[in-house]
Amino acid sequence: MNSNEQEQLLQFIDSPADLRKLPVGKLEQVCSELRRYIIDVLSENPGHLGASLGTVELTVALHYVFHTPYDRIVWDVGHQAYGHKILTGRRDIFHTLRKFNGISGFPNPDESEYDAFVAGHASNSISAALGMSIASEIKRETDRHVVAVIGDGAMTGGLAYEGLNNASSNPNNLLIILNDNDMAIDQNVGGLSKYLVNITTSHTYNKIRFNVYRKLLKMNLISEKLRGNILRFNNSLKALINRNHNLFEGFSIRYFGPVDGHNVADLVRKLNDIKHMKGPKLLHIKTTKGKGFRPAEISAVEWHAPGKFNKETGQRVIPQYLNEPQTYQDVFGHTLVELAEKDSRVAGITPAMPTGCSMNFLMKAFPDRAFDVGIAEGHAVTFAAGLAKEGLIPFCNVYSSFMQRAYDQIIHDVAIQKLHVILCLDRAGLVGEDGVTHHGVFDMAYLRPIPGLTIASPLNEIDLRNLMYTGYVHSAPFVIRYPRGKGELKDWQNKLEILPPGKGKKLHEGNQLALLSIGPIGNEAKRAIEIVEKEGYSVAHYDMIYLKPIDNDILFEAGERFEHILTVENGVITGGLGSAVVEFMAENGFTAQVKRIGIKDEFVGHGNIAELHRLCGMDAAGIADTIRAFAPSASGRKFAEGKKRTKFSFINILS
Repeated sequence: MNSNEQEQLLQFIDSPADLRKLPVGKLEQVCSELRRYIIDVLSENPGHLGASLGTVELTVALHYVFHTPYDRIVWDVGHQAYGHKILTGRRDIFHTLRKFNGISGFPNPDESEYDAFVAGHASNSISAALGMSIASEIKRETDRHVVAVIGDGAMTGGLAYEGLNNASSNPNNLLIILNDNDMAIDQNVGGLSKYLVNITTSHTYNKIRFNVYRKLLKMNLISEKLRGNILRFNNSLKALINRNHNLFEGFSIRYFGPVDGHNVADLVRKLNDIKHMKGPKLLHIKTTKGKGFRPAEISAVEWHAPGKFNKETGQRVIPQYLNEPQTYQDVFGHTLVELAEKDSRVAGITPAMPTGCSMNFLMKAFPDRAFDVGIAEGHAVTFAAGLAKEGLIPFCNVYSSFMQRAYDQIIHDVAIQKLHVILCLDRAGLVGEDGVTHHGVFDMAYLRPIPGLTIASPLNEIDLRNLMYTGYVHSAPFVIRYPRGKGELKDWQNKLEILPPGKGKKLHEGNQLALLSIGPIGNEAKRAIEIVEKEGYSVAHYDMIYLKPIDNDILFEAGERFEHILTVENGVITGGLGSAVVEFMAENGFTAQVKRIGIKDEFVGHGNIAELHRLCGMDAAGIADTIRAFAPSASGRKFAEGKKRTKFSFINILS
């Protein structure tokens, strides 16, 4: 089959309905084209390559067997759903993937009716699909099928098990597809296992099984109440014969597999055989991450999201940053090793992101003190609390948006007990192309109300190192938030020093307007001030460093000297730095006007960091525009240069 013949299939598939017109024998060709198309586009437009290559056959089989979008397919995370996007009307715009105003890297119902549920954080597919399946039962939509597709990595998340537990106790016909490309949950052992897979998924076997069940029910020998026990017995018998057992059967969920996830014709047959079965069921498929592209098959971690690459040679196009700042992640990783070398109590914890957050440096240097706990953020925080309770000093590194999943653990297990846990919130602020589900913009707002937390954000890499050292000696819960990507400094390996909690820095003197910033976004503010100073504006700039405890001396100075205060933060303005400043001014009787720059009350889409900062008015040009519009008149400048302002008070009103 030549390439021209292969191109003729995919280019005419504008929806799954077009796919279903093809004979089964043509599906392998569709898979080949689809895999090639993903490689072609992602070689020039970076995205999550490996997972989607591994689910090509599954994607084709699902849309061939099920009548989407009426039938629901709920993808977990969405890294594996690129083929799904291409087959569901987005082939011709797939090149806009993860670009500003382009299609999302994750399923989103606002983008397509074929995207049944938002998927960005792992482990939610079973719970969401179960809700849909039960809703279909309640609405008497007996012909609607609901499928949850979950990867073995996402199965490490506790929410997945909560969904499994609930699935067995409510009437539903949910089908769970376990895409196993790494973890051997249930191994395929020889010919007998293959035979059992085939017979237990066959239409004849299940028809006989169901008829026997109905006759026993009619003879009052069993009841619906006892059905779960019989299913458990059936699973136990199968496990005995197969000399194997798996946890799904313990949940009274019918289990089929493992099967070859790259045999599209066989997947179609098995899906057709089990789709009409009553009750919850799970099909376990074995796939290869990066299937069909040898470099990605060999190194799954490296090719999870490889950036641009040469599709012919497999050579990654890695930008060369000579004499440029390192990433905040690498600075964190190297500094953590430095602290661990000084103190054997220092430990590191990450939920499945050792390379992304650079915890891999500690894993290499001190493997007995570095822990990857899997996709289990709540567990990561409580595990860190347990280590701290026994005298260790854990640095728990969780992406900001994922820390939302551990909110209860932060309060209940860390803050209440005042434990010495350093929570490092990587990817804080707008993260770029991963978009709405991954932006770490809520952490300052959701952490600020928690008693006992110290919350800080560094202006640059040196401050990150110093904050890590400060958290190390602080002996109480300590939060450090910092963004994804490169920092500001080429020379960042300073001698570690303590940054006193509750103390910020004055970076620039001015007399017309006070600008208060927190975190690396302050560097955009610095550049904005340089722009407007050339036009005659005079702006005082304060780097707050700490959101909590906040520097009251700086706030008193700003309130007494300035009528206009501008706050800048890479997070939501509701509840963050701006809110803290407004609260302080109101409570202390200051009448300064406060304007806040940050994320407004809306979700921000995807694009590169520069585009998103510009969209939100957080880049240097946007901040400069706000300064021009907000700065007081010439008379206001003279006022600020004069004596200190009198605080507003009820005594002044009465007098």
